[in-house]
This record gives sequence, C-alpha cells and structure tokens, in this order.
Amino acid sequence: MAEARDRFDVVVDTVSTPHDLGPYLRLVALDGTLCHLGHLGPVTVETTDLLIGRRRLTSAGSGGRPATAAMLDFCAAHGITADVEVLPSARVNEAFDRLRRSDVRYRFVLDLSDLD
Repeated sequence: MAEARDRFDVVVDTVSTPHDLGPYLRLVALDGTLCHLGHLGPVTVETTDLLIGRRRLTSAGSGGRPATAAMLDFCAAHGITADVEVLPSARVNEAFDRLRRSDVRYRFVLDLSDLD
C-alpha cells in the first residue's frame, strides 16, 4: 500500500464488509476519487484524508440490469476479469468453513454445473 500511495485517479472499492476507508483514500492521487460500491453501514472518515490531495469519496449502488450488462460488455471487450476462486458445488461445506475462518482471497464462485 505504501508503494501505491497517491498513485491512482480512481479507486473502486468493492469490499462488502465494514472496513477503514483511510488506506484506500491514501491510494488516490491529487483530485482523485475513491468510489465505494455497495453498502457498508455507518462509515467514519478522517477529513484530512479527503482534504490533503483534494480527494473525493463517492458511492454507488447497483446500476440495474442495463448498466450491469453494459459494464460486462465493456469488460469483455477490454479483457477485464475478476479474481475469483471457483469451487464445484459439491464442496459448498468447505466453502462455508473457509468463509468462517476468513480463508478466502477475493471471492468464491460455486460452479453449479455438477448439479442435475
């Protein structure tokens, strides 16, 4: 994180659990924006993290189906992918155990193709 400080014009935060936004704001360059997607509940932000570097904090919910489809088309056209770990649905109990232990990097995706 220290090496990436003040480096990005836009940071899109998709972490879906309450967390400190400060480290992510410090990644944003002069006049940059941290955009959080989703619902965190109550958020506390040190105003100096916004004032120094003239940073902005924005948020957005879902854009709905048309915007989601357009975003997926854009990602496909530009080779943008998500880092996920795919497990067959037969390993769902393992997935839940690992979630409880916080032993998941990025996101789990259950592959349902093994279901009848």
